[in-house]
Amino acid sequence: MARRSYEQFCSLATALDVVGERWTLLIVRELLLGPRRFTDLLDGLPGMGRNLLSARLQHLEAEGLVRRDRLPPPAASSVYVLTEAGISLGPALAELGRWGVERLGERRPEQTFRPAWGMFPLSYMADREAARGVHETWEFRIDEATFTLRVADGRVVPIAGPAQDPDLVVRMDTNTLAALFSQSLSAMEALASGRVTAEGSPEALQHAVAILAGDDPT
Repeated sequence: MARRSYEQFCSLATALDVVGERWTLLIVRELLLGPRRFTDLLDGLPGMGRNLLSARLQHLEAEGLVRRDRLPPPAASSVYVLTEAGISLGPALAELGRWGVERLGERRPEQTFRPAWGMFPLSYMADREAARGVHETWEFRIDEATFTLRVADGRVVPIAGPAQDPDLVVRMDTNTLAALFSQSLSAMEALASGRVTAEGSPEALQHAVAILAGDDPT
């Protein structure tokens, strides 16, 4: 079946011809955290069927936004990876996410939430000025999931998986991350109540709170 187009000589319409269909940008969201197997993507996109995911991935490959790769041994798994063109969608997703967070509200009981969905927003909600001059690596352990945030002089980059020699290790459960994400719980409240625990450099913890939460930990 031929794909529909707006048939408009407009940069926004052209972009939406490529990524405007349902689920497409959420696939990009998943891949912004790193390579993913097909089953990983399916797990991270509850409600999306296998056939539709296959069709969307084929479209993204054809458009040059996604390519297939193979992880080195011992994993040797076939994975999907964003190309440079796909990665360049990051700032656009960041601005959409920034716009959406103001409309998020508190999580409703019927809404699914995954830790990965809370990690990518940290990169665009971060205080870039507070991050200037900071070069640190933080590891977040959220239930069974582990993520890394690399802070490099104003940039905050989220990556799936553990960090090597992190300056800070932060632990919490998924519900706590959702509460922080919705801003119904502050970082300082979470730390004081023990819902969030941190190990490592006290200076790194101060930086994390200032950069990610905009709070003064002193």
